Amino acid sequence: MIKNGTRLASQVCDTQVIIVRSAESLDDLRCGGAAMVGIGAPRSGELDPAFADGTVMGKRYTDDTGAEVLVTKPGAGTLSIGPTPLQLKEVKPLPASD
Repeated sequence: MIKNGTRLASQVCDTQVIIVRSAESLDDLRCGGAAMVGIGAPRSGELDPAFADGTVMGKRYTDDTGAEVLVTKPGAGTLSIGPTPLQLKEVKPLPASD
């Protein structure tokens, strides 16, 4: 299982992430349809057009198991666990300070 704090990069675009909350599902973490690799690892493959919605810098993405990744560098690929895209984590509004 991937550990919290692990940094990963896409093989097919500029996306880079850091694991915030690990889960076994992250063993199949992909970006742009290709498996993610460690920073600096050899890259190969092409962006899958079905997984080309892009990632947003500084945003967190989650799945149903509670796994959470933080985008540290945006890119053209969609983050997914296997064929299932990760969901953009909604920001909780701060309470009003009257």
